[in-house]
Amino acid sequence: MRCPYCGNDDTQVKDSRPTEDSNAIRRRRICNACGGRFTTFERVQLRELLVVKKSGRKVPFDRDKLARSVGTALRKRDVEPERVERMISGVVRQLESLGDVEVTSDQIGEFVMEGLKGLDDVAFVRFASVYKNFSTPDDFRSFLTELGDDERLKPNRDD
Repeated sequence: MRCPYCGNDDTQVKDSRPTEDSNAIRRRRICNACGGRFTTFERVQLRELLVVKKSGRKVPFDRDKLARSVGTALRKRDVEPERVERMISGVVRQLESLGDVEVTSDQIGEFVMEGLKGLDDVAFVRFASVYKNFSTPDDFRSFLTELGDDERLKPNRDD
């Protein structure tokens, strides 16, 4: 593993342990050249996924890009990082379990929206506004009206 500080290839693992959700291995490393310490995470990857964009272009799936877009939707929201990581891992597992090497950007968007719906309502609407390309306040209004009509999202009232 290359040192992020000096670029040296000679690093040593000092400690290894599974993450809390056991979906990755956390490794503490030290660089033998500069002495810098850093952490890496090792995950099982079942297959290389390709994302088919709306334009038809195919690009390799990038978990970090997915995490960044989820992070943008969750910006300034009080959601524990462990829950976010579990949601992202769940989306990746869903994509890998489709059994196809190619997934559409729409499939990814739907899985992320479903995950965010259970995580944070505001982040869900933020992500949906970008994913569904809202351009007017009416787009928000009709989306929120649809959400209000969804029985699962209505509060329980024992009037």
